[in-house]
Amino acid sequence: MAYDRPGGEGLVLGVPRAAFRPSPVFLGLVALFAVSGVLTWNGYGSVRFNVFLFVVSGWLVSLCLHEYAHAVVAYRAGDRDIAHRGYLTLNPLKYTHPLLSIVLPVVVVLLGGIGLPGGAVWVDRHAIPGRLRHTLVSLAGPATNVLFTLVLVAAVRFGTQSGGPLEFWAGVALLAFLQLTASVLNLLPVPGLDGGNMIQPWLNPQWRKMYDLFAPYGFILLFALLWNPRIGGWFFDAVFAVGDLLGLPSWLYATGLELIRFWQS
Repeated sequence: MAYDRPGGEGLVLGVPRAAFRPSPVFLGLVALFAVSGVLTWNGYGSVRFNVFLFVVSGWLVSLCLHEYAHAVVAYRAGDRDIAHRGYLTLNPLKYTHPLLSIVLPVVVVLLGGIGLPGGAVWVDRHAIPGRLRHTLVSLAGPATNVLFTLVLVAAVRFGTQSGGPLEFWAGVALLAFLQLTASVLNLLPVPGLDGGNMIQPWLNPQWRKMYDLFAPYGFILLFALLWNPRIGGWFFDAVFAVGDLLGLPSWLYATGLELIRFWQS
């Protein structure tokens, strides 16, 4: 439903249309992703630096879309104020924790090749009725990562058969692997992360109170779990197994990880 002010700016459900327009920051990231992809495909300039830009900008675009998925489902579920907070413009500078949501995930990608989830959009849970809607808001982000994983894996499988530069497909394969790790991490039932937030509405009051107590420390808990050799080993074994099942060549995304570390050449 949409209507207009008497001589003014259009509104959608009482929200200015500008709240739904993609921000210049996001459009700039998309342009960088496209241009660096073309440069990588054609071998212009430093190929390793081009792959670096291609992967990092692609990862940032996916982070924006992940958070946008949370925001748009929350908006549809009843949180109209989320539009006024700027989350529907895909602008990463509007996120509540840019350091956790942008800087830290990029650093982890470069150093460890892991698609780290980031807590970014603040949702007014009191404005959303029903436990199922709360779960769907939390599920929206990981579902986006799963979709990206499947699309990128399909692109790698069919694209490599059609030819093209190895460096380009190594970058695409690395993006697919990052989406795969992000999908698994986001679905883990860790307090404060999407997987935990999906089950939180269904907990009894006693367990929910305990969950809310640990939720602010979700990232620390996640790092502690991954740092544990046994648990970290189980996680990566699971990711590698799913990657093999999907047909994602491990040597190809390993090549992509090597290429983006251009400073080591």
